[in-house]
Amino acid sequence: MAGGAFADTGNLKRAHLYEYRITGYFIFACVIAASGGSLFGYDLGVSGGVTSMDDFLKEFFPSVYEKKHAHLHETDYCKYDNQILTLFTSSLYFAALIATFGASYVTRTRGRRASILVGSTSFFIGAVVNAFAKNIAMLIIGRCFLGGGIGFGNQAVPLYLSEMAPAKIRGAVNQLFQLTTCLGILVANFINYGTAKIHPWGWRLSLGLATLPATVMFVGGIFLPETPNSLIEQGRLEEGRRILERVRGTTQVDAEFDDLVDASNAARAIKNPFKNLLKRKNRPQLVIGALGIPAFQQLTGNNSILFYAPVIFQSLGFSNDAALYSSVITNAALVVGALMSMAFVDKFGRRAFFLEAGTEMFIVMVAVGITLAVDFGYGKPIPKGTGVFLVVVICLFVLAYGRSWGPLGWLVPSEIFPLETRSAGQSMVVCVNMIFTALVAQCFLVSLCHLKYGIFLLFAGLILIMTAFIFLLLPETKQVPIEEIYLLWQNHWFWSKIVPEQGKLSQV
Repeated sequence: MAGGAFADTGNLKRAHLYEYRITGYFIFACVIAASGGSLFGYDLGVSGGVTSMDDFLKEFFPSVYEKKHAHLHETDYCKYDNQILTLFTSSLYFAALIATFGASYVTRTRGRRASILVGSTSFFIGAVVNAFAKNIAMLIIGRCFLGGGIGFGNQAVPLYLSEMAPAKIRGAVNQLFQLTTCLGILVANFINYGTAKIHPWGWRLSLGLATLPATVMFVGGIFLPETPNSLIEQGRLEEGRRILERVRGTTQVDAEFDDLVDASNAARAIKNPFKNLLKRKNRPQLVIGALGIPAFQQLTGNNSILFYAPVIFQSLGFSNDAALYSSVITNAALVVGALMSMAFVDKFGRRAFFLEAGTEMFIVMVAVGITLAVDFGYGKPIPKGTGVFLVVVICLFVLAYGRSWGPLGWLVPSEIFPLETRSAGQSMVVCVNMIFTALVAQCFLVSLCHLKYGIFLLFAGLILIMTAFIFLLLPETKQVPIEEIYLLWQNHWFWSKIVPEQGKLSQV
């Protein structure tokens, strides 16, 4: 099999001795931490809606407003081609990629909980600044604070969930982050639908309500326990064992605790975790987790659809209300996809979802590109049947993404890094993710204008490449203890030729 496999669980160090029960304490910790996804999701959902609101455009981007309402001979693809307008969206992600390196230091030295608290505070400040913005500069400054919050939150939350979760349900627990992201997007769409009718300040309410998920995350974060992995990494062994017993619901944690201590000892020997990422023994994590998956997650084109769903539907000839309503439908599909992934990812595995959904996404993008090539452009009203077809296939695309690249793009990187490079590795994940998020956000509307329907065919080609990448290079990680993932590479058809055997790991 191209993806390789691992030897049976008995060959892993002490995995078969791990014990756990699901406790209320464990559920509370995971639900509160996962609320960090709602920050990312709310912003994804609210930004596209606000940038399509006339009151917002008239105040900050009057030229875009005039172009939107003028009956020009230019193609409909170009209605929103304005680099300052897209900078409003993408500035957040440039700020987030910078913030994630600070988050790496805080997460490693002060713990995952500390980064969650810093992230929620920064996001709250950004929401307040944006709600009271008087000019474009204030908008961009507010977006930068929001980006700082997302940089810290996205760095810490997936790690927190993966470290708190027992191996057998790690996939479902980690995907709480994606579920709250999807719910944040959906709630933002409903809010945009309502605030679009409040003139002239409805957009301020949409942006200001971002303070609510930030407040929930901060207040809940005060009561969060630190992960046992982080406590042990900081040398707080007794406290780490106490928390491990509490979240596992049993005192029989010797095997897991010993594995965590072994991993912590290896981690403390590493003085420069970013430099360590470049070592040969960490090549699979670097290529797959830090570079490949976070970049490909954005190159699916899904976040562009989420950013600009109302804008896209307006460009396709839908009215303002119909555009927002259609984007609500597509984001509901995203939530359904996340629930499907949570329910089955630990049963069928990560690879199955990546490969099946990737095939579906490729077919849908080709269908969208061909449909737009035939039926759309140059001011012609879009036929009703074509409009319905586009909404349906975009929903199918989002549903496929919602059960594959959306949640797994955060789950897989968070579970494959060893403890000594985990915070640095997750910072690389967020950094690469935000670089490509920002670039795609900044370039999507201008590409839509110039490439027209070809942008969707381009995404289809990229999806084909990333599906092949997963098929060839990613082994199955379901139900493998997070501190023993490294053994997968030694049994993989390709990585076994690069990664040294266990006895030689410390020398390479």
